[in-house]
Amino acid sequence: MKKSTDIAVRFGLRVKTLRLQAGLSQETFADKCGLDRTYISGIERGVRNPTLEVIAVIANGLGIPLKALFDF
Repeated sequence: MKKSTDIAVRFGLRVKTLRLQAGLSQETFADKCGLDRTYISGIERGVRNPTLEVIAVIANGLGIPLKALFDF
């Protein structure tokens, strides 16, 4: 299960990096996505495992193509 955790952490760091590049706070970004700030925080820390639907919402909230979230 270690690999799964590594992927969650890498994905979370990618979301955080893109959010910060967009100049969005966690709260503003969460509101834009219609998600709870603590849920975004959990994703960014790699402790939450978002569904494909939530991943699409995140990409939309960042204004980027879905595949850009996975350009590690």
